[in-house]
Amino acid sequence: MRVPILKQGGFLIASIQAALSDDDLVQLQDDLAAQVGKYRSRGAIVDVTVLDVIDSFAVRTLRAIAHMIRLRGATTVIVGIQPEVALSMVQLGLTMGDVATALDLEEGLAYLDDQAKSGDHGR
Repeated sequence: MRVPILKQGGFLIASIQAALSDDDLVQLQDDLAAQVGKYRSRGAIVDVTVLDVIDSFAVRTLRAIAHMIRLRGATTVIVGIQPEVALSMVQLGLTMGDVATALDLEEGLAYLDDQAKSGDHGR
């Protein structure tokens, strides 16, 4: 199942609608990397609000997405990690590393706006 990616001004928003297979996550990675270049986006948000489980492959893929997008000159924010998911991630030692996170879409957009104004793309 392909994740819909919306263009909002200079940003892309990928809103995950249901649990994703590993192949779906890889497809999302490829789609976002391509669309950042196509639309010359300054940032991307990946909304994981509906996910009640984020396993180690998903964490690695989300980090890879953020790093690929950073190499394309944009910033990534992961939004909507549920409290139970965050707790499980901590207990399992899964971290997002230096990838920006935000509570929700609104905070994610505000973060990207701030980054765009300051000229900092997560470097």
